[in-house]
Amino acid sequence: MRKALTGVLSLAVLIGTASATGASAGAATAAEPAAKQSSGSVSSNGESSGEDIKDRILAIPGMRLIEEKPYPGYRFFVLDYTQPVDHRDPAKGTFQQRVTLLHKDTTRPTVFFTSGYNVSTNPSRSEPTQIIDGNQVSLEYRYFTPSRPAPADWSKLDIWQAASDQHRVFTALKKIYSANWLTTGGSKGGMTATYFERFYPKDMDGVVAYVAPNDVVNKEDSAYDRFFEKVGTKECRDRLNGVQREALVRRGPLEEKFAAYAAENSLTFDTVGSLDKAYEAVVMDYVWAFWQYSLLSDCEAIPADAPNATDQEIWDSIDGISGFSAYADQGLERYTPYYYQAGTQLGSPDIEQPWLDGLSRYGYQPPRTFVPRSIPMKFEPSVMRDVDTWVRNNAEHMLYVYGGNDPWGAEPFRLGRGARDSYVFTVPGGNHGSKVSGLVADQKATATAAILRWAGVAPAAVEADPAKAKPLAKFDAKLDKRDQELERNPGTLRP
Repeated sequence: MRKALTGVLSLAVLIGTASATGASAGAATAAEPAAKQSSGSVSSNGESSGEDIKDRILAIPGMRLIEEKPYPGYRFFVLDYTQPVDHRDPAKGTFQQRVTLLHKDTTRPTVFFTSGYNVSTNPSRSEPTQIIDGNQVSLEYRYFTPSRPAPADWSKLDIWQAASDQHRVFTALKKIYSANWLTTGGSKGGMTATYFERFYPKDMDGVVAYVAPNDVVNKEDSAYDRFFEKVGTKECRDRLNGVQREALVRRGPLEEKFAAYAAENSLTFDTVGSLDKAYEAVVMDYVWAFWQYSLLSDCEAIPADAPNATDQEIWDSIDGISGFSAYADQGLERYTPYYYQAGTQLGSPDIEQPWLDGLSRYGYQPPRTFVPRSIPMKFEPSVMRDVDTWVRNNAEHMLYVYGGNDPWGAEPFRLGRGARDSYVFTVPGGNHGSKVSGLVADQKATATAAILRWAGVAPAAVEADPAKAKPLAKFDAKLDKRDQELERNPGTLRP
């Protein structure tokens, strides 16, 4: 699948040229000389040209080098790229968007990764990148600092603008990396990969979306209530519910402890409005956060007799799972773009939690609570319905992986009659870090074979028998750390 250049993309050269004068101190640009890595027909990095890959990347108008970090078998670049604040009207200004590139070989396929949040500036490899043994481009989501316009026009933070960011980066780099491309991401990153495919369906050759929520109707959240009635075992649910309830029963003494903790750590609560609201928001996240980040076996660490547990035991359990700094201003600031999107397009969950029996004063607080009042917000109910309808009717080469015990999977993407060569699989007992590697054997083979096929690198044996599919690159404990895609704190009720 490929996308021809649109009128918007023809602006790339104009925007890139304008950015050259704004290069920050210490950043290398295309105008700077770089040492040649090779001069033969094929270099040690798989280059078919004698030109160094760094020179080729920096020849892209608007691309700047922040730093290069070594990693065996790869070259890793931290870059930024000039993007329009508004892809519909580039005259409204530009901003620098952070990009990283894990370069292996221009003849290998490339994975386009985004977490939907900040980008890591250390070398890492997503699961699809390991499976296809390819390159990886990782993009920081717009408005997550430092990839934020100044001043910030928050109305330009939407899923189409973000998809258009990816479209421009892909179009610029496709000239160098001409083999097949896949897009991937986990959670909000899986949502982002889906939206990219929805708006630019000819760019990628495949989509691998992990644990991606699909909140089609924001006001209808009964699926989450049904999930929490059955997840795990009754014993585990009773333990979690008991600790959560006790944290609200003991609100007085535990909030005193929270106030001391806040003072010691210089935490403030201007955005949510009060320490009391922040405390309850953390407590209300407790059960959800456990199932998002933990496994059923972890339930043994939860106090079994909450009413007779000490205040410290209740505090430690809540803090260890939800994190008491989550809804302080200092914990929220980094995630303002997420809460803004949740309150304008993505939607957010609301659950009943009947075991609390009227102890909650605020219920699940909406995203508006977690965004500074200076930023206007208005919800658009049609946006997620559009995406859901498109996926059901048009999905092609799309793979969704969910965790069986992950709350965010209670409202998943589903495939309709119009879907082609696409799959939805679930890891039994899996949490929000579920991967292809955790699927049952036949589904794991099917998913791995599909990824290899879409990337154009499936061996003949796999083409003949998908059961033989396995990653082309060996697992690297440092490069393939999966837990970096599963952040625990601060801010727990986030995809």
